[in-house]
Amino acid sequence: MSKELTIIDKDYIRWVEDLSVRYRQSQIKAAVRVNRELLKYYWELGRDIEEMRVEERWGEKVIKNLSVDLQRKNLNATGLSRTNIYYAKKFYLLYSQYLKVVPQPVGQLEEMLFSIPWGHHRYLMDRYSKEPAKALFYVRKTMEEGWSRDTLLNFMDNGLYEREGKALTNFTRTLPETTSDLAQELTKDPYNFAFTGITQPYNEHILKDALLANISQFLLELGTGFAYIGKEYRLQIGQKEKFIDLLFYNLNLSCYVVIEVKIGEFDFQDLGQLSGYVVACNHILRKEGRDNPTIGLLICRQKDSMLAQYALEGSNLPLGISEYELSKLYPEKVEGTMPTIEEIEARLGENLDGKQTEL
Repeated sequence: MSKELTIIDKDYIRWVEDLSVRYRQSQIKAAVRVNRELLKYYWELGRDIEEMRVEERWGEKVIKNLSVDLQRKNLNATGLSRTNIYYAKKFYLLYSQYLKVVPQPVGQLEEMLFSIPWGHHRYLMDRYSKEPAKALFYVRKTMEEGWSRDTLLNFMDNGLYEREGKALTNFTRTLPETTSDLAQELTKDPYNFAFTGITQPYNEHILKDALLANISQFLLELGTGFAYIGKEYRLQIGQKEKFIDLLFYNLNLSCYVVIEVKIGEFDFQDLGQLSGYVVACNHILRKEGRDNPTIGLLICRQKDSMLAQYALEGSNLPLGISEYELSKLYPEKVEGTMPTIEEIEARLGENLDGKQTEL
């Protein structure tokens, strides 16, 4: 079929484009609804298996028989394999554990669980079958940031749960209560810079160039809401020129974020330099009524935690200190968004038996 439009007219072309966009949006909404209903079904199936004690009542082979009988009753149905029914049981067991430890409305938990693809859940169940809090952390991050399966696996593999919010900071003392927790959550310790591919001796210039040469992965590692502004960002301060290593703006915090990268071990003077840049940004770049106070983050190769804590206590500016590492490997393909319409269409009806299928 020819890709040329049948009518060459500006208004017609714009109308066709608008209709195409609306059609794709309707497909996404339909796919999301299908996913939610499917997960609701699996949740209720897993609950039935547990509450009815079906394996005690009808024997160990009941799941296999149930799969056969359900598929006989629903000839065109997918997702009713024995494997998926076992996963439905694991699905309910994993997250119902969390409700026992951290009581909350079931509907609130279900709203979150039903918002991400079943294929994501299967990977989480395989990895964290006895750790519901950790699994829910990744569910929440996937829901909030629209992670693809590859991105989810990437952050599972490099231990985001253990790293997020772990930087040494003074945010609770220097930021309003309403923003200090969010600012802390946006930090990591250590930062994983393996995507730079650096394996040979390097200096700070090489490291910063490598970070920016892989800006998509760098922003993904930094977290939600970071927008890159510049490298060696020039500030005219009196008669002196000063250059910030890396300058970002965080849309969630509505503030500039100054990042200084040091390839050596942290020392007091490093935080003094960072503090000067933060003050300068507040005077030169920050707009009153638009921007919150600038935050500074020092990312170094190594730090003594006590030395870092003493340095932070000596400042009334919002500052943080983290380490970085180059040792862990990222997958070749790192995506930051949910699948395309074509991927949704291709996978939506795929048989789930023995496969890791993702909407």
